[in-house]
Parts: sequence; structure tokens; C-alpha cells
Amino acid sequence: MESSLSSIQFTFHFPKQPKPKYPPHLSPFPISCTASRNNATTRTTYRRRTPPPTNRKPTTQSPPPDVNLITLCKNGSIEQAIELMSQGVPAGYDVFETVLDSCTEIELGKKVQQLLIRSSYYGNVNLNSKLVKMYVKCNSMRDARRVFDRMRERKELTLWHLMIKGYVDNGESDAGLLLYVQMRELGLVPNGETFRLVLSACGDSVQDCLKHFKSMTQEYDLVPEIEHYLGVIDVLGKAGHVNEAMGFIEEMDCEPTVEIWESLMSYARIHGDIELEDRVGALLDPSMEALDKLPLPNRKQSLVNMLEGKNKVNEYRNTDFDKEDAYGKLKGLNGQMRDYGYVPDTRYVLHDIDQEAKEQALMYHSERLAIAYGLISTPARTTLRVIKNLRICGDCHNAIKIMSKIVGRELIVRDNKRFHHFKDGKCSCGDYW
Repeated sequence: MESSLSSIQFTFHFPKQPKPKYPPHLSPFPISCTASRNNATTRTTYRRRTPPPTNRKPTTQSPPPDVNLITLCKNGSIEQAIELMSQGVPAGYDVFETVLDSCTEIELGKKVQQLLIRSSYYGNVNLNSKLVKMYVKCNSMRDARRVFDRMRERKELTLWHLMIKGYVDNGESDAGLLLYVQMRELGLVPNGETFRLVLSACGDSVQDCLKHFKSMTQEYDLVPEIEHYLGVIDVLGKAGHVNEAMGFIEEMDCEPTVEIWESLMSYARIHGDIELEDRVGALLDPSMEALDKLPLPNRKQSLVNMLEGKNKVNEYRNTDFDKEDAYGKLKGLNGQMRDYGYVPDTRYVLHDIDQEAKEQALMYHSERLAIAYGLISTPARTTLRVIKNLRICGDCHNAIKIMSKIVGRELIVRDNKRFHHFKDGKCSCGDYW
């Protein structure tokens, strides 16, 4: 039976052409195709796509000759030094060491980490330790822990101390205690500094605190120093066991210092034990009683706050009156705070002025001004970081908690004792600092 299908023949004709300068699929020369079917011939010519002309000039910028990266870092040009390293300027061990010591911004720190990974120093213990320290300094414990866990050698106690302290300062004390347990399981022997940090990580857990304090002498034959006694008193005070703290002080093996009594007096005040506060105050020189309170503005050490922005740092003092926008924002916030239940605690104002003037003085404390300026000069939901050179007063601590709830931002305040992460009306310190 004869097939009904017709045969089709294709013949391709490639014209002669010079040696190709293009890939075959981009050739500009035409290709002819002849198709024959049942004695009928059709000729079709196909022209392939021609690549578009390119007039672009190379964008790679050669780094300047004889650049000194260490000098740039010492002059504060960290970002420029990192950019030059990214362009291929050779960076030795000393350069990475200097850059990591100088870096204070997390995004720049991550760039340095990528450069370190691609370098021959990636496995260096000291540089990785500095990388951990840099992330801790930038309040990024997650990044610090990633680097820490990947380190092949972690025998130095200072590295473990750095991580535990970072967790404590950032309100993650439980993680700090778990790290201490891991340290012991690896066979590392704690020293006095280890126990100082562990006691500070106990929060208000009296049982854990006393257990670790006893293990100093019973397991490791270490003699407690004043800083360890202070750690126990802090835990007892946070838990509200102020009378137990008094008994603990009376049984100390060494003479209690002024710092010990001031700590107890502070916790007695927090928990409303006026009798104990007066009793401790009588043991101190009268001129020392106000040391734990907010200092007077005419003292030589004035309140200073640094508000960290994206590429700049603004400084605020309690005598600054030139930032009118910040004052306006603060006035508006003050009204909202009262709606949320804020009541000024005028105990932190030592001037002999009337009640209204005291409330006005509290409202314009420098950390509040710094936050107010940050709110009007940064995008919504941006985390604000304020550095304070003195201890935050109790009224400002309460006010900033309420502010964080009103503005819907995380407000991080670093005073001379610890980090305070204010978020959703709460603080990472649990109101004990």
C-alpha cells in the first residue's frame, strides 16, 4: 500500500564568510534554507540576532597606590579602609586586627568578616576572637554566637567571658548561664572573673546565685572578693530579699565597703523598706548618701548622651537648649505618656524647687532629649541607640519603657553599668540595674 505521506527535504546553505568574530548563535551572517516538497521548492532566508553594540567602559576602579590602611583606620576612616580592601588592596594580619578593633557598625563588621573569610587568616584564633568582640560591641549576640560556635579552638577563658558578659549586658542572662555550663563540660576551669560574670547572669534567681557562690570555695578553692559579694547582693536585692542581703553582709569574711552598703541601700529604696534604707544610710557618711541618686547639674561630670545614627553621632547634654524640635517632640510624648499611666517620680530631683518645676526638670533629662531627636530624624520603626555616661535614673527608666510602647520602636540605652533594651513597654533588665 502506497504511503500518503509526502517527503520533505531541507537543504541549508551557509555563505562563505571570514573567520567568525562572534559565537555561532550570535552570528550576523544570513543562513538560507531550501525546502522541497512534491517538486515544489521554497527558499527562506533566516538572519540571526545581532548582538547590540557595547560602548560601556570598564567600571573597575583601580585602588590608589601606596595607601596605608592602618593609618586610615587610626584616622577614623574605617569605611574607606574596608572599601579599599574590597577593591583588592592587600591587607595583612595587622590590618585585619586594626579594622576589627576600630569597627563599631554591624554592617561594616559583616563586610570585614567576608573579607576575612576570603583571606588566609580565616582560621586565626585571635582575629576570630576580635570578630566576636566586634559583634558583641555592636549588640549583635546572634552574629557573635555564630562566629564563636564555628571557632575550632576556644580554650581561652577571655573568649568565654566576652560571650557571657555580652549575653548579660543584652538581657539574655539565661544564655550566658548555659554557656558557662558548656564551658565546664569542655573541661575549662573557671576563675574569679568567670564567677563574677556568672553571678551577674543569675538575675533574681537566689538559688542559682548561692549555688555558684558556694562552688567558688568548695569546688575551685577560690577566695571571694568584694565584686563577688556585690554580685550576690545584687541577686538578693533584685529578688526583694533585702533583709537576707543584710544578713549576708554581716557574715562576710571581709569588711564591707561603701559600695556594698550603697548597693543594699539602693535595693531597700526600690522595695520600699524605708527602715532598712535609713539604717544603712546611718552607717554611711552623710555626704555619701546621695551618690546613688541623680547628680546635680553643676557637678563637674555632666550628663552626656550619644545618639547613634546611620552615619553620624549626635551628642546631648542636660544643658543643651538649641534643639527646639526635640523639645517639641518631647512635650507631645509627655502628654501621651501620662495617658499611659506615667507619673513622674520627683525623688530623683534634688533641687529645692516646687513640684511642677521638678516634673519639668525630669522631662528634659538628656537621654529623653536624645530619644526625641532620634524619633524625628530617623525612619519609623528604626531602632534607636543611646549611649549614656552615667547611670540612668529610675524615672527616666520608667518613662522610656512607656515611650517604647507608644512609638513602637526598640530603644537601646547603654548607661555606665549595662545595656537596657526597651521594647513594648518592657526593659531587658527586668527593672533591676
